[in-house]
Amino acid sequence: MPSSCVSSPSSSHRHQCVGRLLAPPVPRASLAAVRPSLRRSFVSLRATSTEAAAGPDVAPTGDAGKAAAVRAEMAEAAAVWCALHGLVVGDRADPRSGTVPGVGLVHAPFSLLPARFPSSFWKQACELAPIFNELVDRVSLDGEFLQSSLSRTRQVDDFTARLLEIHAKMMAVNKKEDIRLGLHRSDYMLDSETNSLLQIELNTISTSFPGLGSLVSKLHRSLLNRYGEVLGLDSERIPPNWAASQFAEALYKAWAEYHHDSAVVMMVVQPEERNMYDQYWLVNHLKESHGVTAIRKTLAQVEAEGQVLPDGTLVVDGRRVAVVYFRAGYAPNDYPSEVEWSGRLLIEESSAIKCPSISYHLVGTKKIQQELAKPNVLERFVDNKTHIAKLRKCFAGLWSLDNDEIVKSAIEKPDLFVLKPQREGGGNNLYGHDLRETLIRLQKEQGEALAAYILMQRIFPRASLTQLVQGGVCFEDLTISELGIFGAYLRNKDNIVINDQCGYLMRTKVSSSNEGGVAAGFAVLDSIILTDE
Repeated sequence: MPSSCVSSPSSSHRHQCVGRLLAPPVPRASLAAVRPSLRRSFVSLRATSTEAAAGPDVAPTGDAGKAAAVRAEMAEAAAVWCALHGLVVGDRADPRSGTVPGVGLVHAPFSLLPARFPSSFWKQACELAPIFNELVDRVSLDGEFLQSSLSRTRQVDDFTARLLEIHAKMMAVNKKEDIRLGLHRSDYMLDSETNSLLQIELNTISTSFPGLGSLVSKLHRSLLNRYGEVLGLDSERIPPNWAASQFAEALYKAWAEYHHDSAVVMMVVQPEERNMYDQYWLVNHLKESHGVTAIRKTLAQVEAEGQVLPDGTLVVDGRRVAVVYFRAGYAPNDYPSEVEWSGRLLIEESSAIKCPSISYHLVGTKKIQQELAKPNVLERFVDNKTHIAKLRKCFAGLWSLDNDEIVKSAIEKPDLFVLKPQREGGGNNLYGHDLRETLIRLQKEQGEALAAYILMQRIFPRASLTQLVQGGVCFEDLTISELGIFGAYLRNKDNIVINDQCGYLMRTKVSSSNEGGVAAGFAVLDSIILTDE
């Protein structure tokens, strides 16, 4: 996936704050001397709103230079920390950075300070994780629901049609998946209009950044331990984030359920992957903590080197595969030829544990998200009324384009909606003028193309003034943030081995950007600091 983040710092809201991070750091003695006068200025760096950022907490002009100098020291210290601790991605400027490990590295884009996040909403998001884990598993078991819900989408979306084709083949042979592994991420925003936590989407395949996301939390703890007195921020308010080690543990436990000591975990990856170091953190944890070997293969390599033995065993490059962990295969670009589709089918036909299986993959589509938000649909899969209420509380408005009244509203007020196609990975959604024009065109055509999209209520989080660091440059801009909660689910027949929340991912983007993917180039990595408000 692409790894560069926000666009170059040139918008009218943006201010260069330290330039290149090569200036000499502020001496510790100087930092101590300016500490009292800067505290108010630093607290405003991540104010909770635009008004707060421009309010009375901003330091007098005389302190501006000192504040910038301390920010320069912090940003340089953070960049060094990234290099020393593996918070890195491939550099787009180096053509080999996505294929040759250790070549062309840059620090991952990050925020200089953690984002303020209310403790009550943090608790709500964490409590939802195991509920969503179980919901994914239950929906995945209902093949008829998945096929019928996506039946119209398949007519206009070739990618979804191919996934459904594989799913139908597995249904036809009554393929059993006794061991089921899900590594999910549910993404949320805090809506300022309703003061509520609303779900953006549920990711069931290639849930990225458990590795680097964990590191950003550690980076911010390190910075606050060093500068906390100046900032007036307590590092203990940053929640622990063990997403990488917990995901690796889930993969290990699935491997253990397979019961074959010489088997490996196979990570399915893209041919060029500048986000490979996020993935290598899981490989590293698997080997060092659990003694399990992980191999990395593209779908084309799986097709060329793989076979399914008569007993269902998947063998790739001469190695028995216990668990297949997909970090690719979620988008049409991952299937440039029939070779890749053959590789995917080979995996599904085997007895290896898939993360995700084809049915788990389909549960994560936008259309299924919209179907689950309909009245009385959750009751089909969830018995616990309290859980149903918690799920519905976080659902944003979701509609199919069959709803003429909603479509009319979206054409009249496009800024209140988001138009989403059945795509993952960032950069695919439509907003504003593009949304209106697309809806008008689809209405005129009056064909099945309407089924390729869903409409979603647009969420309006508060903007905050934030220091962002990218490519060795720190700049300031108004931003909004999106919280992703990781979850792990492992079941062997009727025995639930794991159903837990497994850390989090915070992504922050400039408020003028509609999209929010770090790998797609729209956001920076962040963490949270809990507040009582």
